[in-house]
Amino acid sequence: MPVEVRSKLTLKGSRIDVSADKAIAVLVTIFKRIGCAEEPAREVAEHLADTSLCGMESHGVMRTLQYAEQFKTGYIDPKAVPKVVTAVGNAQEVDGGGGIGIPAMHLAYRHAIAAAQSTGISALAIRNVGHTGRHGAFADAAADEGFLTICMGGGNRKKWRQVAPYGGAQGMLPTNPWCIGIPGGNRGPVVLDFATSKIAGGWVYAARSAGALLPEDCIIDAQGNPTCDPEDYFNGGAILPAGGHKGYALALLAELIGEAMLGPSTTEGNWLLIALDAHRMRESSALSGAAEEVLEELRSCPPAPGFDRVEIPGEREREHREKCAGVISIPSETWHQIIALHDSLM
Repeated sequence: MPVEVRSKLTLKGSRIDVSADKAIAVLVTIFKRIGCAEEPAREVAEHLADTSLCGMESHGVMRTLQYAEQFKTGYIDPKAVPKVVTAVGNAQEVDGGGGIGIPAMHLAYRHAIAAAQSTGISALAIRNVGHTGRHGAFADAAADEGFLTICMGGGNRKKWRQVAPYGGAQGMLPTNPWCIGIPGGNRGPVVLDFATSKIAGGWVYAARSAGALLPEDCIIDAQGNPTCDPEDYFNGGAILPAGGHKGYALALLAELIGEAMLGPSTTEGNWLLIALDAHRMRESSALSGAAEEVLEELRSCPPAPGFDRVEIPGEREREHREKCAGVISIPSETWHQIIALHDSLM
């Protein structure tokens, strides 16, 4: 039976269960055959598989098809190797080399944390990258080590006119995500990872691939009318901003950071990452105890009609990974497309 994926899509058609190990092996082969070296190929494949295990289908293994097409058109470079190009005190820059952004983000978070360990806080720009994957994965790992991280990105709106501004009837901005992670005590980090649009752009691709409809009040067609059909988006429509004027303001701020401050963007956009050693602010056990008290109080709130509990950001992904036990559920058609791509490269 089809399953609901994070309450975002009404999926149609059959699904198939694939072990994460098998998916990783298939994806590594695809990326290597396209031209990636072993290490970045495996890094990207493992990230996509883990993202699917977390229930974030829009940013999981299905992205392989998009990345392969972007390699084919020259939009991203399979041979790119990210590197730190400047390191002055606690301000640094990572150049992604025009490749998939996932390896560049891994490198950026490692260097930002190392700098914050030394100085308490660091800031880092990430430029010249393609799609950067699920940011929550990076923030979750950083928070596990005791670091608060804040990351936002934007730029290249002339190519990625996906989201209508508040009050507008056509796409003008990218989805410009924000990601914030903070240690949360024994129950795990609290991680906010969201597009500034009502749904991430990846969900529109996922819906199209799976033959699904989108929720109401998420996208508009080329005439500015509400629609649930993802094809309307690809025919000149747009995604609406999250939270109306508030999401629009966050998207605009990220665009100014990515384009005006860090630009010009050469591929998908530019990113600003800030890392802070949270334990410099408060001793570890005191911070954990206070965080757990806040979270437990929120969990004790009686659920509203239609809900079974109050959730903590990042909690659902961790629970989904545990429940999956190393097995990814993916729409059959999407997996068949991935296997066909794999076989065509052999």
